[in-house]
Amino acid sequence: MIHAGERLFIVTGGPGSGKSTLLAAAAAAGYITVPEAGRAILQLQVAIGGTAVHWADRATYAELMLDREMQNHRVHAETGRVTFFDRGVPDLLGYARLCDLVRRDHFRKAAELFRYNRKVFIAPPWREIYANDTERKQDWNEAVRTYEAIGAGYDEAGYDLVELPCVPVAERLAFLVEHVTYG
Repeated sequence: MIHAGERLFIVTGGPGSGKSTLLAAAAAAGYITVPEAGRAILQLQVAIGGTAVHWADRATYAELMLDREMQNHRVHAETGRVTFFDRGVPDLLGYARLCDLVRRDHFRKAAELFRYNRKVFIAPPWREIYANDTERKQDWNEAVRTYEAIGAGYDEAGYDLVELPCVPVAERLAFLVEHVTYG
């Protein structure tokens, strides 16, 4: 195992469920946060006309996300500080399931090696706030399927999911902070 990661907390869920907004509020409150790897990859790929995007080459997109998530884990595990991640390595188990990617064994191996706090916060689908943007092209049904696949991936990896309430961001942040435990 590379690092137990007891101080590394994941906030995950389907697209458009308020994860990034919650983590922006956490950062504004002084917490260390790590942005979503997938969104950054999409922005860069679109900027260069690349095809490693979920609407073109899902397998390559997944490999780029996995690489970035492992690097993010390694950098932040060394600090020993409480850190909130917008998704993590085990998200790739769910993504591979959702997209029927054939090669999945290395995602399992990565999820075994790069461990986070056992408690993972998952944002459920929230229709009232769901919206598409330049990177989020999934429709509502795919957002729900993504949430289900990601939850199954974290379950497979041995994590305990804590569902975030669908409440205003300040209340959601209070819930998150109240439920952060390590040791």
